[in-house]
Amino acid sequence: MIRIYINGASGKMGQSLSKLIESDDQFQSVSENDFSLSDVVVDFSNPISTLKILKRCLEINVPIVIGTTGFNDDEINEIKNAGSKIPILLAANFSLGVSSLKKSLEYFIKTLDQDMSCLIEETHHIEKLDQPSGTAIELKNLIDSIDKNNNIKTIKIKSVRKKDVFGLHKVTFHNQNKTSYFMHEALSREVFAKGALFSSNAIMKMKPKVYKLKDILN
Repeated sequence: MIRIYINGASGKMGQSLSKLIESDDQFQSVSENDFSLSDVVVDFSNPISTLKILKRCLEINVPIVIGTTGFNDDEINEIKNAGSKIPILLAANFSLGVSSLKKSLEYFIKTLDQDMSCLIEETHHIEKLDQPSGTAIELKNLIDSIDKNNNIKTIKIKSVRKKDVFGLHKVTFHNQNKTSYFMHEALSREVFAKGALFSSNAIMKMKPKVYKLKDILN
């Protein structure tokens, strides 16, 4: 049985993850009082809370899965430094469908033979604080890194906040000849919770390093 401490258990993602753990005999939730007994930490909180729990993970040598977004450069560097001592999985989105979306984008851009403009649209619930979303930023960085021939002339990000939207990402490529769409929509938080549980199991078997979700899927 894998013992998990959820940092941010009272939040919506934390609650969704707790429910999933309760229904799976492979996992067990660990309270804050018994934190030192956890096998892995899953974090859905805020940057300040994440760095606080990260220090605790370093003290007791426990791997951590980080789903929090909105870090600044200094905070990212602190996470990277911690990765030299413990395994860390840092992901803006734990949906396995988003991983498939990234693979599709990679193939599309590598085979692109004409100039196009790109629009990344992300829609989330009104309580999500960071704009644009971490996933939208990851998608932009992915496109930039793959576009070796500089076919993508512009990349814009549009952020929308609506009630009762769990997460929608749409990537549009357009020129005078054609328009291509790539889209993923999560219809419940369980999609992310399942990905986080999968990640918590996988990160325990990894060596100290900061990993992306794609690293444990390959």
